[in-house]
Amino acid sequence: MTGTPEDEVLHRFESGVSWITLNRPEAMNAVTWDQRERVIGLLAEASADPDVRAVVITATGKGFCAGADLRGAPAAPAERVVGDVARMIRLGAQRLITAVLDCEKPVIAAVNGTAAGIGAHLALACDLIIAAEPARFIEVFVRRGLVPDGGGAYLLPRLVGPQKAKELMFFGDAVPAAEAERLGLVNKVVPAEALEETAREWAERLAQGPTRALALTKQLVNASLDGDRATALAAEATAQELNMTTADANEGVASFVERRTPKYLGR
Repeated sequence: MTGTPEDEVLHRFESGVSWITLNRPEAMNAVTWDQRERVIGLLAEASADPDVRAVVITATGKGFCAGADLRGAPAAPAERVVGDVARMIRLGAQRLITAVLDCEKPVIAAVNGTAAGIGAHLALACDLIIAAEPARFIEVFVRRGLVPDGGGAYLLPRLVGPQKAKELMFFGDAVPAAEAERLGLVNKVVPAEALEETAREWAERLAQGPTRALALTKQLVNASLDGDRATALAAEATAQELNMTTADANEGVASFVERRTPKYLGR
């Protein structure tokens, strides 16, 4: 039985942190069309809401996200024409990943279990990844005779290099959490029972930081591998110019001069 999007993607706001939780544990949180749209919407709301200063994406049950569940998607046309598949990918999986990459707040993935296919890419698109010890990452596409979608061939080489990325995508082997940490896919591995608390500690620490400076830093880092040095330095100078108009930048400088702990407001 299918629940509402609000049931299948839980949302709560605590201490400046927007918690987005996939909630279809019986399906290993394979993401439906409705879930995807709700996650995209919540990320857009997080960007626009000055009270939201960090985001956590996690899931219930034993799976983080087992990939796409197309059963809830709009029916495919009776006769497929050239462009239909590209359009579906562009408006579907790619929009989800782009929503994470473009979110103006830092996004943490708290990966509780298996992250496969688009589920793996949802985690890899996040700014920081904390994985529970039972978690696994699987580039499952090759097992189905498919090409990776959701930006996988863009994200993975930037984390592990092209040769390792091709190995993971060509063979589709499961990567345990400890190996994922060694490869640089995740930032930290913790016991399953410590996952939520660790994510909360990191998220609340980010939520107390200079939110606009973090947003600009995220943009610079995400763009750094796509352009040349001159472009990167020009973007850096522009980011500095913008950031110095914020209250938090002024507070940071003042607190340094006055030798006190800064109190950032996210503005």
